[in-house]
Amino acid sequence: YCIFFPLSLIPSDAICNFVICNDSSFRSQPIIFNPDFFVEKLRHEKPEVFTELVVSNITRLIDLPGAELAQLMGEEDPKLPGANSTASGFFRSLMSLKRKEKGVVFGSPLTEEGIAQVSQLIEYLHKNLRAEGLFRVPGNSIRQQILKDALNSGTDIDLDSGEFHSNDVATLLKMFLGELPEPLLTHKHFHAHLKIADLTLFDEKGNKTSTPDKERQIEALQLLFLILPAPNRSLLKLLLDLLYQTAKKQDKNKMSAHNLALMFAPHILWPRNVTANDLQENITKLNNGVTFMIKHSQKLFKAPVYIRECARLHYLGSRAHTSKDDLDLLTSSGSKELQPLKSQKRSRLDSCHQEETQQRTEEALKELFRHVHNMPDSAKKKKLIRQFNKHPTALTPGSDVPTSPAPRRARSRSFSGLIKRKVLGTPVILERRSRDTTPEPARVSKENVQLLQKCGSPAHVSQAKLKTLEGRKEESCRRMRALLLSKDSSSL
Repeated sequence: YCIFFPLSLIPSDAICNFVICNDSSFRSQPIIFNPDFFVEKLRHEKPEVFTELVVSNITRLIDLPGAELAQLMGEEDPKLPGANSTASGFFRSLMSLKRKEKGVVFGSPLTEEGIAQVSQLIEYLHKNLRAEGLFRVPGNSIRQQILKDALNSGTDIDLDSGEFHSNDVATLLKMFLGELPEPLLTHKHFHAHLKIADLTLFDEKGNKTSTPDKERQIEALQLLFLILPAPNRSLLKLLLDLLYQTAKKQDKNKMSAHNLALMFAPHILWPRNVTANDLQENITKLNNGVTFMIKHSQKLFKAPVYIRECARLHYLGSRAHTSKDDLDLLTSSGSKELQPLKSQKRSRLDSCHQEETQQRTEEALKELFRHVHNMPDSAKKKKLIRQFNKHPTALTPGSDVPTSPAPRRARSRSFSGLIKRKVLGTPVILERRSRDTTPEPARVSKENVQLLQKCGSPAHVSQAKLKTLEGRKEESCRRMRALLLSKDSSSL
């Protein structure tokens, strides 16, 4: 089965064809996906919603007062420079006379038929970009008139026959643009494009600098191009792509992006019936703006990512988001909703990983402990064994490996201690040992060990049995002390 979207949704500058096919004969064919499909669908089906979406983001980037915003929306007639001036009236009347004779293509408003005819000129120039002074050197006027009549009549033209020169075709293309009723970017957009040049970067303190903010300028142009009439946008894309390719070969044709902007700014951006004197304050901004469009033309006809997402959500989601900030909020909220599911999966993975890690750790510790135990006796070995003894639960892997005995306490070498040992003998030491509250497991009698094993732990031994053990110890100590005193008295 195959699914094709209707051709009525396809703009002339984009391919919006989705193919889903299970037939093996079609699998070798490339599938073309247009990321702006929902944008074009929204523009075609709901133009008011589309315009509101785009204009709200334009005003976020560009400061447009009420009158200029109304002109951009088409609610008021645009107020253009030189409209109320009487100066240069002769030149304005001369330019208007040139546009009185309207043909099917030249001098008429843009139509799909006119663009189809002019696209022949653009295709030919793409093949002949190396001519020096292209778009600057005028062609032959007689050959240009023959070409113009042929385009107006709709007859087929063989530009590759060798009868015409590339300069003839380039001059005729400029003539076609100059005879349009309004520039390609329309009069409504004039003030908005003047403001794009003022988009500059900010310093650390939040003050504006003189460095242009290229990312914001590209974003603003993308949005403005989205609300152009479809024929204007189609021809503008064809033209800027041609100028971009021409500037790439400036080593041959000597035409840089700035030189091309000087040739085409009056046809792309300047209002009709104005001269350079009417635009003295803004002529540099306008020319630099067209230069910027030529250099970045490959990025300007893609809708911003958040516009694509908003258009997609309008059809597929329950909530439409109208700005880049809303899209950021959507992304963050979506991640929060998925957080419990992610945490559950992560906890399961973590528990499995912990068990596996613990097993590996225990095996490594056992191997390390055996290695330390097999080392020859040295200070380093004793230090390592002390480290194991400090953390018996975490480091000692098992009780099957014997541990080294604890070092004996050094005897006191003081004079008073020597007198006590000579006079009293061992009873002093026995008294100190009897004061200990918890007897060492190694010195507990056999009966006590059996009693402890039956009870499970010292905490379960009854108080009476503990007193019995202490009484037996005190009695044995008393007997030993009496025996030692009797030996000392006999010796004296």
